[in-house]
Amino acid sequence: MTEGSGERAAKPILLIEDDRDLCSLMRDYFLQHGFAIEAVHDGRRGLARAIEGQFELIILDVMLPVLDGFEVLRQLRKRSAAPVIMLTARTAREDRVAGLDAGADDYLPKPFEPEELLARIRAVLRRSGGVEAPAREIAAGGVRLNPGSRTALYFGAPIEITSIEFDVLEVLVRSAGRTVSRDELSAAIYQRQATPYERSLDVHISHLRRKLERGDRTPIRTIRGVGYQFAPEAES
Repeated sequence: MTEGSGERAAKPILLIEDDRDLCSLMRDYFLQHGFAIEAVHDGRRGLARAIEGQFELIILDVMLPVLDGFEVLRQLRKRSAAPVIMLTARTAREDRVAGLDAGADDYLPKPFEPEELLARIRAVLRRSGGVEAPAREIAAGGVRLNPGSRTALYFGAPIEITSIEFDVLEVLVRSAGRTVSRDELSAAIYQRQATPYERSLDVHISHLRRKLERGDRTPIRTIRGVGYQFAPEAES
């Protein structure tokens, strides 16, 4: 057992995965690192459990019986912003983009090392509030963010955003009026440089643009070949 592990302090994680052997291995491994995994083996029951349960994070396989992982995620996002990491043997770029577009916080192809999944879980939980954040609000261009509660308002109305979308928006709002490079944004969100073929940032930016649209305008601009800019004047 590692320091701080054990069932009493374990954080609950829901694993929706039809490979029972993998579930058993993951349950044993992650319990040693402070996470208690509850496993469900088909999409329909997994969706029901994700909606009714109180989980720190959901690990969701794509290839599931009854309902596939993409449909589970689409349905879940109508009711919950719980952090989701998708697992799949399907490694095509289109599948990764589809997972992010449906609202996943991260995407890990199979086979994977448990240490990598553990690192991604911890990173997602940090983004979703596992680490104490400053409570001071940030505001620009009609957007008001509360890092403590990780809630967002747009011209006084709450907007539903995922944990990674909150982080992207926070970086942009803090830098309002300044162009934020893809590398700078990727380093803040993923703790690494952006790769030329990576689409995840584009997907999250696209989601945020739709949520911040007023008429045909949005405060998030793309600066071609450089990065993105939160431009409050775009609202006027």
